[in-house]
Amino acid sequence: MFTQVRSASRRVSPGPNASRNVMRVVYLVLEPQYQNSLTQAANALNDQSVDFSVELCGYLIEELRDQENYEQFCADVAAADVFIASLIFIEDLAQKVVEAVAPHRDRLKATVIFPSMPEVMRLNKLGSFSMTQLGQSKSAISQFMRKRKEAGGASFQDAMLKLLNTLPTVLKYLPIEKAQDARSFMLSFQYWLGGTPDNLKNLLLMLADKYVYPISEGERADINVLDPVVFPDLGIWHPLAPAMFEDIKEYLNWSNSRSDLGSGPLIGLVLQRSHIVTGDDAHYVALIQELEYRGARVIPVFCGGLDFSKPVISYFFDPLNPNQALVDAAVSLTGFALVGGPARQDHPKAIETLKKLNRPYMVALPLVFQTTQEWEGSDLGLHPVQVALQIAIPELDGAIEPIVLSGRDDATGKAHTLQDRVEAIAGRSIRWANLRLKPRAEKKLAITVFSFPPDKGNVGTAAYLDVFGSIHRVLEEMRARGYQVGNVPTTAKALMELILKDPEAMEGSPELAIAHRMSVAEYEKLTPYSERL
Repeated sequence: MFTQVRSASRRVSPGPNASRNVMRVVYLVLEPQYQNSLTQAANALNDQSVDFSVELCGYLIEELRDQENYEQFCADVAAADVFIASLIFIEDLAQKVVEAVAPHRDRLKATVIFPSMPEVMRLNKLGSFSMTQLGQSKSAISQFMRKRKEAGGASFQDAMLKLLNTLPTVLKYLPIEKAQDARSFMLSFQYWLGGTPDNLKNLLLMLADKYVYPISEGERADINVLDPVVFPDLGIWHPLAPAMFEDIKEYLNWSNSRSDLGSGPLIGLVLQRSHIVTGDDAHYVALIQELEYRGARVIPVFCGGLDFSKPVISYFFDPLNPNQALVDAAVSLTGFALVGGPARQDHPKAIETLKKLNRPYMVALPLVFQTTQEWEGSDLGLHPVQVALQIAIPELDGAIEPIVLSGRDDATGKAHTLQDRVEAIAGRSIRWANLRLKPRAEKKLAITVFSFPPDKGNVGTAAYLDVFGSIHRVLEEMRARGYQVGNVPTTAKALMELILKDPEAMEGSPELAIAHRMSVAEYEKLTPYSERL
């Protein structure tokens, strides 16, 4: 049921001519997009002439359900100098992480946990900086983050992003030593959010310089650590554009200057910034190209936190008329809830945003907890946790049509395009956009009537509900709003008789108004998977 990928595919070891000082780093993440950047960062350090080498091993959180993987994880943490984790929000696995890491926290030179459940965040340790009293402490940082979280209803990650922007104000309330270590933690978060191989290389260099091999503990050459390269918290990204855009008018000017675009509907796309900055964007590029090939135009937006309603409000509306939506349909490629992602969801805020947008809203999902091969070979299809996180929860926002967008390579962790799925998503989103623009009189709708178990006289039955009375009211209302519904019977009883022929329908399907009878051969041709079912 669960992924069988072993962490050996993410292990980076120093070469034969490596430095005698080896910094052992273990990382644990929810999604695999950081794997390739971290691997490149470690290999780059091992190729440089610095005073230490890096041994790197990584895990996806769902892999810890496998006992063999979990035992190897515990062994790697026990031998590590540095532990890094991010987005650990699956409760039962978060407890397993705490049980594995907590006994070694004091020995570890650095423990850096980015937005995760509170019990995991309490493992943080950089010098004098700690979060052991997270949620209880009266420190300036703790109070700042708690107030921002309560006031804005945003996720913990969004509170930390706000803290990054106001860091100088916060640090002046802390003693010098604690201020420096708190600054190191927030810098670590900036490196992590940057996500590029260079940013992650400098994250490892900073941890080595300040905490693993501090200059106070012995003679060594200076370590040159560059500042993080930062990206916009909110923005618009297009693979053909010269840079990210932070202004919708600038993006539209650039887009309108292109001579290769059609005049089809405008589709808004919601992306994860982490996929963009880590270079794990092949699936995004493929969908954008497919939509534009089919004549549509796109506005691909992203944010650095987990509240994706912010770029929707900022970029999917007319800048001159904030209540008028620019897009004809919206597709989230994150696979997560609109507000909160895989962490704490805020469905009322998401619903408020989507009601204001008032456009068809699809959520496509990349494979996260399985490789492509595991998904294709699974009788269950999607991993159960992914079904909950990326199908059931987004539906609470109002999302429709959950279609798998991309696969995952078991060796590199990078997403790769599933072209038939990309074509399906592009086609469906354009059709939804065109359907919204089509006059009501030209739209075709179907009403499905309950009949289970079949052939038992159960057509249109429902406990304490007047099914045909309700359908009759709906048809009358549709006619009043401009839909072509034909000659609707004058009463609900007449409608029932029209559908059933025999009002009692006690003889089952032979007495129904059947439009088409399907042979077994036709059914098997249309459903090649029926044998497996």
